[in-house]
Amino acid sequence: MNHTDIALSLSWMWALLVSLFAVPSIIYIAHLKNMLDTPNGRTVHQSLTPRLGGVAVFAGFMSALTIFAPLQNGVKELLAGCIILFFVGLKDDLVGMSVAKKFVGQLLATGIVMIMADVRITSFQGILGIGTLPIGVSYAFTLGVIVGITNAINLIDGLDGLAGTIVSIICATFGYYFYTYGGPDFGNYVYVAVCLVGGLFGFLRYNFHRAPIFMGDTGSLVCGFIVSVLAIQFIEMGLHVGQPFASASPSVAVGILFVPLFDTLRVFSLRMLAGKSPFSPDKNHIHHRILAMGFQQISTVLLLGLLNILVILFVIRFAYLGNTILIAALGVFSALLSIFFGVYQSRISRRQLLAAQNGN
Repeated sequence: MNHTDIALSLSWMWALLVSLFAVPSIIYIAHLKNMLDTPNGRTVHQSLTPRLGGVAVFAGFMSALTIFAPLQNGVKELLAGCIILFFVGLKDDLVGMSVAKKFVGQLLATGIVMIMADVRITSFQGILGIGTLPIGVSYAFTLGVIVGITNAINLIDGLDGLAGTIVSIICATFGYYFYTYGGPDFGNYVYVAVCLVGGLFGFLRYNFHRAPIFMGDTGSLVCGFIVSVLAIQFIEMGLHVGQPFASASPSVAVGILFVPLFDTLRVFSLRMLAGKSPFSPDKNHIHHRILAMGFQQISTVLLLGLLNILVILFVIRFAYLGNTILIAALGVFSALLSIFFGVYQSRISRRQLLAAQNGN
């Protein structure tokens, strides 16, 4: 093992152990101070449960990264953004926060990495015939990508172990390619991925059904922000000679993020078609639909994790086809999935209506 391998192993283990040993104390304090999440009509859990698991993930991630990782090429600014979103999520978990205020926090964190570290998407790499982006378009599009992915991860956090599992799969995939092909410009982002996976693994020990603690916005906002920066740097890495996916890196990144992106786009579309705000909470998420089919929580999490892995393997295997074909294929697959869930939901609704009528 070389120095990098040793440092990565130590950073993963450090993040894992800090998170693993922090969770029981957080659970104890949350119950002692009555900092618990109350079940409601749109939640799946049925008992008072702490929502501060993200504190343990953040502690493991932050301490491991600052001890073992080289903090250059935008990683230092990434940490600054994470600190902002950590406190935004912490306030939301403890006393609640409006969508507008959370959005301001996301803008601040995004501005730090975009403006101070120049972390942004600079090219569409041939998508729709577009290459290098004008500087204003680059900043605007990057802002949309970071905020969009951050909220996509936040929204997928609806079942025990789901967000932690999906984020671990995504980060492990990005981390592998940063480790193998990152070089001096992107190689240190493997530490970001490894430290977050370590922190998540320690947390997931306590987060599978029936979970005594949830990740909460404290964790999901930070995880989403980190994933968004990893995705942008992965896409930018495709502009460098010798990278495995070359100009297909944008579509590969979309495939790696498939489950949270598909779920968010589907739910937002359904809400707007119904004349509602895209941010109005409901039980139309993909995990809700799978639960309605009769699957248990653990089975649903494993099924969605497997789905994300299969899509990742697909885009990696067929990356040579290019962005247009890959994105078209992902779009068709998403449409078919949406139709399937829509048809199944209609059947359930009809059965419930018939049962109500028969009961009367």
